[in-house]
Amino acid sequence: MTDNRRKKISTIWPFVLNFLLFAAIASVSPFLVLYYQGLGFTGTQIGLLTGITPLITFFSAPLWTGLADATRRHRFIMSLAILVGVITLSVFPLLHEFVPVLLISILLNIFLAPVTSFADAATMFMLADKREMYGRIRLGGTIGYGLSAALAGALVQNHGLKFAFWGCAALFFLGLIVSQQLVYGQLKGGDPAEGRVRVLLTNPHWILFLVIAFAGGSALAAINNYFFPYMKELGAKESMMGLALTIGTATEIPVLFFGDRLIKRFKSYGLLMLAMVITGIRLLLLAAAGTPDLALVIQLLNGLTFPAMWMAGVSYADESAPEGMKTTAQGLFGAMVFGFGMAIGGFIGGLLLESLSGRGLYLVFGVAVLAIVVIVALIQRRLQSRRHHPAS
Repeated sequence: MTDNRRKKISTIWPFVLNFLLFAAIASVSPFLVLYYQGLGFTGTQIGLLTGITPLITFFSAPLWTGLADATRRHRFIMSLAILVGVITLSVFPLLHEFVPVLLISILLNIFLAPVTSFADAATMFMLADKREMYGRIRLGGTIGYGLSAALAGALVQNHGLKFAFWGCAALFFLGLIVSQQLVYGQLKGGDPAEGRVRVLLTNPHWILFLVIAFAGGSALAAINNYFFPYMKELGAKESMMGLALTIGTATEIPVLFFGDRLIKRFKSYGLLMLAMVITGIRLLLLAAAGTPDLALVIQLLNGLTFPAMWMAGVSYADESAPEGMKTTAQGLFGAMVFGFGMAIGGFIGGLLLESLSGRGLYLVFGVAVLAIVVIVALIQRRLQSRRHHPAS
């Protein structure tokens, strides 16, 4: 077997893993609030259950990924995380009281928070000199999410919500099996273990990168959590809301498939900043839109917002992290997007929705995102100027 063929076969595994992980997520996440409502939980209780998830991700993802880099036990830690997730998901629908559900939800998110970061770190290492092809690997997640969301709806309708959890557990178990084929980059035995978070957090360029990641996560929360209430304000029916999601998902496919060309053209950091500019413009367009039809047209920008931002961010984290810290870097990036960014974006978005309506919410977020991009770009330029022209 030739080296090229062997390499192509090896990268099938990250694609399949992404498919399974995001299919698992899609089988449960859209139904969680409905499940909590079915248990009779109050709005405050549901808010606590949904709001605590990103905060756990913020702390848990860097903890596990940093531990993996420090101990060089990536496969073991990822396997343990998925296995605990499978067991927890299997037990989840058997609980009906708030406190047990809260505790098992915390346990579930502690262990599953770093899984995608582990997958991304291994994917980038396995791609070797073809790291710009990450988008095509991540495309497996988009396909898995889209297919699973439709199948999960039929499963829940015919058999009840508990089967969504068990279906999710089954998909994660398959992911556990596939994850054994992943390979991680590690320091050689005699090399010093540079892998400490402070190495990254004392780098001003990395701080700016994490600020952009935070802005991306906040914008994602604003769109994911409040898009349907916004559409309802515009007079959209549920069928049009579903169509909007379909359009948004479809736009991810070409962006991820041709992601290598985008990264070659703009480089990872350039694509990251471009995606954030388009994100800000998309939010402002949503604020200006007065009809559901216009909102559907604006959905065509979806592929060039979060999917492009994530693809570029994973690439930048990999190429700019010191050796032995690749997984830690992915954990920090994921924590800022899905942890801190989504937590703050979700909280502030709720306040803005109540006080300013959906269009006002998107106006504020659009201005904020573009302001952050401009400020980061100016600071980045100043840092580069100092590096090229140090003070005498």
